[in-house]
Amino acid sequence: MSESSEPLNVDNWTTQLRKGLLELCIVNLLAKGEIYGYDLVKQMAQVKGLVVTEGTIYPLLSRLRRLGLVSARLEESPNGPARKYYALSREGERLRVVMNAYWHELTEGIAELHKGKEASHG
Repeated sequence: MSESSEPLNVDNWTTQLRKGLLELCIVNLLAKGEIYGYDLVKQMAQVKGLVVTEGTIYPLLSRLRRLGLVSARLEESPNGPARKYYALSREGERLRVVMNAYWHELTEGIAELHKGKEASHG
């Protein structure tokens, strides 16, 4: 395998990292209770560095729903079209536990690598 002479595209790397974290963020928000789709987008948009839009979140919610991890229901709204509310299913909750355990294990391991790097240069 040859080494590429192209430098790492940091923008691409951060985009890929964010994409991988979106599902974790969604299931963690839904674990707090049922939420209106647009409110979920607004809450996730508050996370510094996450960079989310409706066009990013709604396809993920649809995919999670098709997989049986999220349920959705429509509720009539007096102020316009019906609102779609999302909730985590039992299977979604089981997956959330596994995802968070993996996330914690991974971040602890990365923190150890980072700490080791600082200690060896300090």
